[in-house]
Amino acid sequence: MGVGCPRGGSGGGVARLRYARDMASGYHIALLRGVNVGGKNRLAMEDLRGLVLEAGGAAPRTYIQSGNVVFEATAAAAKRVPGVLRSLLAERCGVNSPVVVRSAMELAAVAEGVPFRGKMADPASLHVMFLADRPTKARAGALDPDRSPGDAFALVGREVYLHLPNGVARSKLTNAYFDSTLGTVSTGRNWRTVQKLLGMCAA
Repeated sequence: MGVGCPRGGSGGGVARLRYARDMASGYHIALLRGVNVGGKNRLAMEDLRGLVLEAGGAAPRTYIQSGNVVFEATAAAAKRVPGVLRSLLAERCGVNSPVVVRSAMELAAVAEGVPFRGKMADPASLHVMFLADRPTKARAGALDPDRSPGDAFALVGREVYLHLPNGVARSKLTNAYFDSTLGTVSTGRNWRTVQKLLGMCAA
């Protein structure tokens, strides 16, 4: 039966990476952008879990209310989830939200691959933008390292690591900027959320 939605309203080290690889290779994480933020794209997490099931994921579990879903799937099924889930969200719930998926192994690699050192690696100031696609070299070269004074970023594969000591709200390193410059869609998470989702995969 289909699910209906109401209208209206770097810690862990190598051991963590190995554990995620060995014990959670079938887990994936769906990351939605802009749900339940500022009254827009209202979405109950119960409904979201149901839609993930319809999209091909099994045993979905959500974290907080901002669109984070850990689910089980084969690699082939997980590749179909972003497109199918985004269509279901629009059709059933009137929610227009980009969906980015990473495997547990990929998320573990993100957690291990922080390019910053010292104060710039402070978890309180660390964020990650997850990109739907790997940008071309030309697109990557168009990024302006001085766009947001006081902030820093590093593009690594399909992730952009962000050091935002003054907070997300004051930064000019926004989803819109990375989407338009890199020619893809992105969704950001703070470091606490990245670690929590990785822990859910390994639990």
